[in-house]
Amino acid sequence: MRHVIALDVGGTGMKAALVGADGTLLHEARRATGRDRGADAVVESILGFATDLRAYGTTHLGAAAEAAGVAVPGIVDAEDGIAVYAANLGWRDVPLRALLAERLGGVPVALGHDVRTGGLAEGRIGAGKGTDRFLFVPLGTGIAGAIGIAGAIEAGAHGCAGEIGHIVVRPGGPACGCGQRGCLETVASAAAVTRAWATASGDAEADAADCAKAVASGDARAVRVWQDAVDALADGLVTALTLLDPRTLIIGGGLAEAGETLFTPLRAAVEERVTFQKLPAIVPAALGDTAGCLGAGLLAWDLLATEVSA
Repeated sequence: MRHVIALDVGGTGMKAALVGADGTLLHEARRATGRDRGADAVVESILGFATDLRAYGTTHLGAAAEAAGVAVPGIVDAEDGIAVYAANLGWRDVPLRALLAERLGGVPVALGHDVRTGGLAEGRIGAGKGTDRFLFVPLGTGIAGAIGIAGAIEAGAHGCAGEIGHIVVRPGGPACGCGQRGCLETVASAAAVTRAWATASGDAEADAADCAKAVASGDARAVRVWQDAVDALADGLVTALTLLDPRTLIIGGGLAEAGETLFTPLRAAVEERVTFQKLPAIVPAALGDTAGCLGAGLLAWDLLATEVSA
């Protein structure tokens, strides 16, 4: 059966699948990234996982994978197949596409940025299916974005498009790892809510999910923390929709798991801020933590289609 290998590499774990031509997941697997053993070990873990997936396909599906797609975090040069930099994996300038192609017997390999790859899946087969223009924003440890246009993701001239988490929404606010102060992800990410709620509640172990539960129960301290984050998020999103004019705004990541505890006040806050702008539909992501893996499969099939047409 025809299939491709799809790999989504995260800071602590990897999700993988063998994906059929119609998008069916024919086999799924997970494995630790092994970042505690260093950058070289992480790369070897990825190569070894891909090799095992190829062997599984040959044995159980009657054929070797025709291509592979891999999504990785950090700065990615998708055109040249280079994993440029990822702080949480400790690597720099890894020629990952070439390494994978060699290990997989020369099959075509597509390399993509994790958020943009997840956005590709959400746009084509998830919450944005059928939408010509969308913005996908996962709210996790940080905040990033993927700009969807006509079924493809806009990477920008230098591969940096969509970095909404580094829009300054609170000038002079908390220091950000990028060097600025008051970036959106310093005040509205799941990590930011966790920090704020741990301080407000006096419980060092409390996290964003605990804050959401406290909001639902009517805790005034939690409501203040939550609303501060929602207001900052709305400020950042209105800036983004002013520039991009998306038809649909897809919100994913850990904070989105709070459901209407997030979406009801967020929709209201965005609506309060728009003037001439057209209000997009604001919807939860549909694919959860499988988006990156599914997107990697789409990258692989797209690559094959491009090679055939060429």
